[in-house]
Amino acid sequence: MHCPPKVQLSKLVNSLKGVSARLLRKEYDAHVRRYLWGGHFWSGSYFAGSCGGAPLTVVQQYIERQQRPVS
Repeated sequence: MHCPPKVQLSKLVNSLKGVSARLLRKEYDAHVRRYLWGGHFWSGSYFAGSCGGAPLTVVQQYIERQQRPVS
């Protein structure tokens, strides 16, 4: 995702979380209600990283090679 450097990351993330939560609740409310954290769709935390201009293929390979969480 690319965004202008003047955009505050925290405001961008909060906006994305708010919009996506509203859309998902509107479409799948009965289903997602079972999985909410205390009535909240998203937790208050987030992660943002930079790939330093690496090509998307390199980033994709890196992600695919990460270990999956154990269920």
